[in-house]
Amino acid sequence: MIGNILITMFFLLAPAGVLWLCRKVPALDRIGPVLVLYLLGILVGNLFHPPGMAQIQEILSSAMVPLAIPLMLFSCTFRKSETRSQLLALLSGLLAVAVAVVAGYLLFGRNLEDGAKVGGMLTGVYTGGTINLASLQVMLDVPGETFVLLNSFDMAVSFLYLTFLLSFGIRLFRRWLPWEAETGSETGAEAALAAGKPFEGLFTRQGLRDAGVLLAVDALIIGISAGLGLLAGDGAFMTVLILSLTTLGIAASFWKPLKKRRHGYDIGMYCIYVFSVVVASMADLRNLSIGGSLNLLCYLTFVIFGSLILSVLLAKLLKIDADMMTVSSVAYICSPPFVPMISAAMKNRRVLAGGLAVGVVGYAAGNYLGFLMAQLLSLL
Repeated sequence: MIGNILITMFFLLAPAGVLWLCRKVPALDRIGPVLVLYLLGILVGNLFHPPGMAQIQEILSSAMVPLAIPLMLFSCTFRKSETRSQLLALLSGLLAVAVAVVAGYLLFGRNLEDGAKVGGMLTGVYTGGTINLASLQVMLDVPGETFVLLNSFDMAVSFLYLTFLLSFGIRLFRRWLPWEAETGSETGAEAALAAGKPFEGLFTRQGLRDAGVLLAVDALIIGISAGLGLLAGDGAFMTVLILSLTTLGIAASFWKPLKKRRHGYDIGMYCIYVFSVVVASMADLRNLSIGGSLNLLCYLTFVIFGSLILSVLLAKLLKIDADMMTVSSVAYICSPPFVPMISAAMKNRRVLAGGLAVGVVGYAAGNYLGFLMAQLLSLL
């Protein structure tokens, strides 16, 4: 019991400590709090294992993203000029995953039993998420052992993918692709964030009053979204939940009495920091084994990094914004819950809504695309 209380306090308070350290230590500030929390979560998750830790991880990781999405969207400013970049990022990301799956099948998938079905499952999970992977396992009648291996390898390689992006991938893409820094529209807490002073004024009387209003609206949106998700049924719950959170959060952002309230983005970002350290602690390196299927691991790794490279090349050709390309890739490879995290790491709330939209489309299309890909690969 004491161990569970301590690990819960660690997950909830670690972001505050890391943010303080980043302000005091310039080297950590350059790395960024998300990557620091990611590394800290991996360390703690592989050293400490209280009996109820898995349940705590599940509850916190499931709760933080729905809390964060509306809060981070409340302060967003939407521009019609970005529609082209968002649409191109969505389509080019889908194309990149499809091409990587076909090329990977020709290189590695042919040597796998049920290789075509595996290709279909990879298409589903890397345009949608784990829910699509599970659905396609049933649809394609794939053995449970294959599903377990895919899921395990996915967690390990996706961690390497995110680590690459957070460490130097974002900066690399910004140098090579068109990139527009977020400037000119920040007010209140967002200006403080840009100046390196998030949460400034939060604990004043006005700051707490603003936070209370924002959290009340946030809770209302979450309740409505969860209700709609339950009405849609288990198979569509996550798709409807994310779609509803995004739609209602965007709608609320146009309500002036709410938009002028400060600290919504900051509080939402703190939730994402908690999500980051919790998710990282779930990467159990002791259970990582590649003995099960080297070809399967190679196929999955090729799809993740191959689709990223193709997305970058297409973004260069189509002149897609670097951050929009990155957040779309994360939406496809890691699913929508990771979009706010990467948006916070890039300090660019401008791409948040577009990234979530890409992820929702991926959720909705993942099962269809995965099934069609499995049929296509079976003909090769």
